[in-house]
Amino acid sequence: MEKRYQVFVSSTFQDLKEERSEVIQALLEMDCIPSGMELFPASDETQWEIIKRVIDDCDYYVVVIGGRYGTTDSEGLSYTEREFDYAVSTGTPVLAFPIQDPSQIPAGKTEMEAEAQKKLAAFRDKVCKNRTVKFWSSIEDLGAKVSRAINHAIKHQPAEGWVKAGCAGDPETVLKLRARIDELETELNNVTTKPPVGIDDLAQGGEEFDIHFSAWEGYDQLYRKFNISWDRLIAILGPLMMNESTEEALKQTIKHFLEMKLTHEHLSNFLVDDESFQTIKIQLMALGIIQKSERKRTPSDKGTYWSLTPYGANYVMKLKAIQRT
Repeated sequence: MEKRYQVFVSSTFQDLKEERSEVIQALLEMDCIPSGMELFPASDETQWEIIKRVIDDCDYYVVVIGGRYGTTDSEGLSYTEREFDYAVSTGTPVLAFPIQDPSQIPAGKTEMEAEAQKKLAAFRDKVCKNRTVKFWSSIEDLGAKVSRAINHAIKHQPAEGWVKAGCAGDPETVLKLRARIDELETELNNVTTKPPVGIDDLAQGGEEFDIHFSAWEGYDQLYRKFNISWDRLIAILGPLMMNESTEEALKQTIKHFLEMKLTHEHLSNFLVDDESFQTIKIQLMALGIIQKSERKRTPSDKGTYWSLTPYGANYVMKLKAIQRT
């Protein structure tokens, strides 16, 4: 079955118009579908969401680096670098093409400000680190190297690609497969919203747990514990993980809860015991309420994120939803 691959082409625009044209022509000659969002005014969150969706739809990501860092967002990051970071975070195969000798770039196509030059150098180093890159010295050289790199990627990093609707199968078969997929998704949903097997012997529901913590009363540090049911803990922490939450946010939520409950005791500087927190986390995992988030992130994000399982989300809604009287 013949496939066509969609390729996102990322670069600064004004200084690399001819180079982009050469890259796009090379991709078209290989029956690829070039995509790029540099013509869109990426100045708001809605536009960035569009760019991300286009990258998500692409099989490969090509970045061409010349002598300019490019337009930056409110955080001082160029849109080319932002696109590159997102492609890396999603696992899209990246093909990078920095210019061989930046000193040979005409003055009108280079950054004049020292800060922009510094950012461009750092971005170039990031792109070249831990991956094979192809340096180019002319427009024709760039086109040839893009063609070879794409051909190599298709062979050694095969992607999903696109096929014509007529080649994907007859309509009746497609409809049957779609119906079967819907049935399986329904069955999976029914399974995942049921409690896990083997949790009957675990503490849960109205059974209680002691949260150990420390706090200061004047100049004295006190070590205390607070008795709370598992359902109450789930009701407190669950809403944070309807999407996802960091471990630090979960700890802070428990701390704020203790501060609120013990406000009459005039304590300060609450600190939740880490062993208690780890026990809570493990218990909620064992009960099938929470799971580690599998959402893809940038390599620089080292945080641990937690989200509710389908069963956990259903459980939290039963605890928190307002019942009819």
